[in-house]
Amino acid sequence: MFSQVVGQNAESLGRVLYESCACITIMLSRVALGLKASLVNETLKQIVDHCDSFGLADLLCLCLSNSGSSLISGSSNLLRAACEACKAIWSLIDSMEILSVKENICLFPLKSLRSNAFHQFDNNDCERSSLVGAESTKVVDVLTRSFLRSKDIQVAIYYCLHQRFEGPLSAAIQILVRCCFHSGTVPSILCGLPSSLPVTTIVSGGGDGTVTSEVFSILSFCASSSNREPQTGEATNPKCKISNPSSIVLHSCLLLATVAQCLKSSGRNSALFMLTTNPKKQLSRLSVLAHHFSSEERTKSSFKPHCASAMLALASILSLESSISTESSISEIAMPLIPRTATVCDHLKIQPIEENEAGLNCMLSYWHGLRDGCVGLLECRLKWGGPLAVQQLCASGIPQLLINMLAVEVESEKDLVGLSPVGVVWTISSICHCLSAGALVFRHILVKSEHIRLICDLLSDIYLKLVRSWRGPFGGKDGVRDIVNAIIDLLAFPFVAIQNVPGLPSATASVNSGFLLNVGSPGGRICMEDIETVRAFETNTKIYIQILLEVGVPGIILRCLEHMELKYCSKLIAFIAKMTCHRPLAVELLRKGLLDPFRMRRLLDSSNPREVTLDALMIVSDLARMDKIFYENISRADLLEPLKEFLTHEDPNVRAKACSALGNMCRHSSYFYSSLATHRIISLLIDRCADPDKRTRKFACFAIGNAAYHNDVLYEDLRRSIPQLANLLLSSEEDKTKANAAGALSNLVRNSKKLCEDIISKGALQALLKLVADYSMVALNPSKRDAVSESPLKIALFSLAKMCTHPPCRQYLRSSELFPVLARLRQSPESTIANYANVIISKASEP
Repeated sequence: MFSQVVGQNAESLGRVLYESCACITIMLSRVALGLKASLVNETLKQIVDHCDSFGLADLLCLCLSNSGSSLISGSSNLLRAACEACKAIWSLIDSMEILSVKENICLFPLKSLRSNAFHQFDNNDCERSSLVGAESTKVVDVLTRSFLRSKDIQVAIYYCLHQRFEGPLSAAIQILVRCCFHSGTVPSILCGLPSSLPVTTIVSGGGDGTVTSEVFSILSFCASSSNREPQTGEATNPKCKISNPSSIVLHSCLLLATVAQCLKSSGRNSALFMLTTNPKKQLSRLSVLAHHFSSEERTKSSFKPHCASAMLALASILSLESSISTESSISEIAMPLIPRTATVCDHLKIQPIEENEAGLNCMLSYWHGLRDGCVGLLECRLKWGGPLAVQQLCASGIPQLLINMLAVEVESEKDLVGLSPVGVVWTISSICHCLSAGALVFRHILVKSEHIRLICDLLSDIYLKLVRSWRGPFGGKDGVRDIVNAIIDLLAFPFVAIQNVPGLPSATASVNSGFLLNVGSPGGRICMEDIETVRAFETNTKIYIQILLEVGVPGIILRCLEHMELKYCSKLIAFIAKMTCHRPLAVELLRKGLLDPFRMRRLLDSSNPREVTLDALMIVSDLARMDKIFYENISRADLLEPLKEFLTHEDPNVRAKACSALGNMCRHSSYFYSSLATHRIISLLIDRCADPDKRTRKFACFAIGNAAYHNDVLYEDLRRSIPQLANLLLSSEEDKTKANAAGALSNLVRNSKKLCEDIISKGALQALLKLVADYSMVALNPSKRDAVSESPLKIALFSLAKMCTHPPCRQYLRSSELFPVLARLRQSPESTIANYANVIISKASEP
């Protein structure tokens, strides 16, 4: 009968359609109430199953579509039918979710992980813990697809919100939350964002007439109904009253939080997508959120769900601002609205005694935690409040409170913490920001093996699988990426903070990994602001590295690669590259299979992001540079063919890194010489001496020099490099490139005289003399000693001294018109230069 009524699509049947939907709503709402009140009742379950098999969701969507079409035409005849259809859809979804919770325990991943202390989880447990809503997925899918393709349905739901009738309003909000989870496009529609523009293009969103604007208006209405109306600037409907404003605030804020979190996951990084570009609206919208939790700030006996929800909405919107500084207008508006330090501490300490209407204790919903918002706002204050705010919060014991929340293990099914995956990420980020308070906090947090072990539990196979299975915000593969990156920021903090201190191993780390780990990290700021703290980090580095080894961090980090697509692994690989700079960590990484051939083929695959490729090359380069004992590991990884391909890569940075890696592979011994010849790599290295990129030319000279250093096996292959090297000495190259070229020429005569004739005939010896002449005036000036030490002059003189070992070279030197320059350099105030000049003059005089 209902299908026939809906199919009529006649304005005259408006009342019939309304009453039909109302009957279904009453029936399903009673089913939901019955399911909540008792164990699973087979009769009630059969009703739900029948609605599902009958295709009720499709018929209700058709009702919404008809109603929306009528509303667009200017008639409100079907508005009540739309409201009842919304309520019916929500009652159906609610019933299905209740059934799902009855059959599958509903836990956040963190709670599931800590429960593992009392019983062992398997893969099926990981799946079951995230199955809330699985039964209703088909209904939500039908609704979401209909919503995306039908402007009529979008209008109908908007009007359900706009009428301010509590039942349909609440139903519409609940429905939209689930649609946002189901499709990343829905949040953009709710904000009125154009689909034609890239997500990185910042435009004004949430303007008048959008669902987002309407939700903020609802919050203003709820604020006024509680007789504590803030200055919101949003339109309200004074004729309407809501009997339970706290519930509406709870769910409205959850919708805003969900929209913001979904926008963030899609790559949108600006609060303007939800707040418009109008400063007045920005202030009013953020203020109304703050009003809903600040009005209860004095109540310390409990943490009310609607207050926690308002905090979550504000924190989620502010998280769209990616800047770590306070320069953005949004952060300037938001800072005064964030709760005081004492309030934050109280909320993080108190175990809640109230439960929300769903009886979810520390869960605001199946997907949102009670403390998520509080921790999110804490992160904002730490991020934007400056050093003083960080110091104050740390003095209040915030770091230990955060650690304690991650550590709670309770055998009871009740969640006493209330952190969903997004809350866990914000908690880790907040701990990281606390580290900038100084050495004392650093030692308290990171120089304790129990804390590192606790944090690394969040990188365990179990937790990452739980997050991967999570159906809410910060779940799935994006959620795995977010938690891994947050923990890497924390673990890498000491390395980032000291990376610019002269003489430390990190000074040799890749430019790329240093940049990636430094982006948005408070560790990058501390280096500039507090050199005393940096020195303290340096002092504790050995202890910290020992703790990382004790906990098994290198192996844990490597296992994370199995849970992530490489396009998300840039920061992960950057941290591995940073650890590789420290010998004890490098040894453990190798023991855990860092250079496993299959793993390295993945890391060096040409389809990977540029950052992954660069740091993978740097890992190989740093290991080869560190010690020849690692050559065997590198050889087993079978890397020469990929390195050969990278020598002709379109990206100059990749070409330069490949040259550097090959150079370091020849640094300590001739282990790879025969393999270089077999793979015909030398010829490509020689070509790179004429590369358009200056860094590639510099490292190509370095590689050629090392390929000639240990013996003359590759001399014939290297013969063609001589004119290339000579040309670099005469060109306007940077001094380091000229020094590498001069050193390479020295090594080409180091082990035999077979290339001496080419050294002379191809102009290499003359080029060295010309370089010495060009730098001789500086070398003879006592006030220019610093400039001399940075020039290629010493290497060029060393090279000439080496060539004087061979008679043809000595004869050419004696006959050169530039020979007198060498005699003058014996008077150089720089002793090394004077000594080299004396050696050359002495050897050149020999027959």
